[in-house]
Amino acid sequence: MKAVVVYESLWGNTARIARAVAEGLGSGAQALSTDEASPDVMKDVDLVVAGAPVLGFSLPTDKMRESIGASPSTTPPDLSHPSMRSWLDSVPKGSGRFAAFETRIWWSPGGATKGIERGLARVGYEPLDHAHRFMVTGRYGPLREGETDLARTWGADLAKAMDGVTSETV
Repeated sequence: MKAVVVYESLWGNTARIARAVAEGLGSGAQALSTDEASPDVMKDVDLVVAGAPVLGFSLPTDKMRESIGASPSTTPPDLSHPSMRSWLDSVPKGSGRFAAFETRIWWSPGGATKGIERGLARVGYEPLDHAHRFMVTGRYGPLREGETDLARTWGADLAKAMDGVTSETV
């Protein structure tokens, strides 16, 4: 199984979750930032797990990213990678499965996963599991204790689900 975990991470929290999910998926799974997940890398992917932080109660827009980049902050965001929205606009057609996740504060009324799910479904991927939410303890993090363990377990569950999908098609 070729599995790729693609992430947009502004303060490092989403990247940590992505790496934990990839560990749970097993050997060969890669956690890649949006700029590393090029069309060549995405060719023939069986499973795409994509995640982003919640910003402004949704999947970050480029305008939101510009705004936080221009704001003075003791915790500057990493804006060196394309947004998940931009990546979704450029991801090539696929025929594998997908799952989505987000990092967020617990009380956020909105989320990032619906936009991720729509973007991957639009190019031919089918859902494997419902979206997952991983919590941060403050505006910029850190992750709540135990969240990386939950992400690793979810990755292992996704790998098992993919085994079931693969055996159904054989």
